[in-house]
Amino acid sequence: MSTPSILVTVPSDRLATDLGVMPDGVELQVWAMDSPAPAQRIDLVVPPYMSMSNMLSRLEGVEVGLVQSQSIGYDGVRDILPSGMRFANAASVHEASTAELAVGLVIAAQRGIPDFVRAQDQRRWMSHSAESLADRRVMLLGYGGVGKAIAARLKPFEVDLFAVASSARVEEGMPVRAVEELPELLGDTEIVVISLPGGDATRGIVDDAFLSALPDGALVVNVGRGPLIDTDALVAHTSRGRIRAALDVTDPEPLPEGHPLWEQPGVLIAPHVGGNSSAMRPRIARLVRSQIERLAAGDEPLNIVIDG
Repeated sequence: MSTPSILVTVPSDRLATDLGVMPDGVELQVWAMDSPAPAQRIDLVVPPYMSMSNMLSRLEGVEVGLVQSQSIGYDGVRDILPSGMRFANAASVHEASTAELAVGLVIAAQRGIPDFVRAQDQRRWMSHSAESLADRRVMLLGYGGVGKAIAARLKPFEVDLFAVASSARVEEGMPVRAVEELPELLGDTEIVVISLPGGDATRGIVDDAFLSALPDGALVVNVGRGPLIDTDALVAHTSRGRIRAALDVTDPEPLPEGHPLWEQPGVLIAPHVGGNSSAMRPRIARLVRSQIERLAAGDEPLNIVIDG
């Protein structure tokens, strides 16, 4: 029997099952990265989804061809990834689900759905007029894969939509303004939806000056990374009822019991579940299967964001 030329590890039996029969010459092993590596050479390693950062040290001393993340974000990975390894993110897996949640958070906050849920718990009929989504001026802060997916879902809601990114342009009909223009754009922006990546370049981009420039009652939605927002500044503005927020990510995260954000008026919190939907399972399997087939064919992998 010939020795397989490519070794692939995945963190769960479920993902292994979803991948199906391997191409000739490919061996698939389940390795949750909670034990020593099964071999000194692994061509493709898929770490666990939510605990990857705690597991990458297991790759020290192992020859690895490619680390395939199950997440889009990779801020901080370069600091903990063993030197010389290639790393691919999971672009194409989470954009749709994260965009769904972003739009859901906007609608929930605008139409007061959390108030209705609380009233239902009390068996109380509560009727009130709420803010619309239609006709609101909406800024997409970040126009990568997630930002574009959010735009596609927001357009039918009859909003005045524009994006802000690193450079000004018109992309597929969407007006994109440069981040340097933020001070002149915030004054008439009623909803900000943030999907920027994390890292030093974007840390605290939504600070006191940013929030102060928004009009009273503006809504800030964050489905990017928690440190994009200065939490102390957000608490100061939401505690006065001047700014509202809907957050799938926070800083710190998880948000500890007793943190003031839990009880701020007009703040809706989701526990970092943007990409964690039923769409993830088939999409991550499709991406990993594609990477395996590309490696087997000698082709360049997809989504390389750290190239050794």
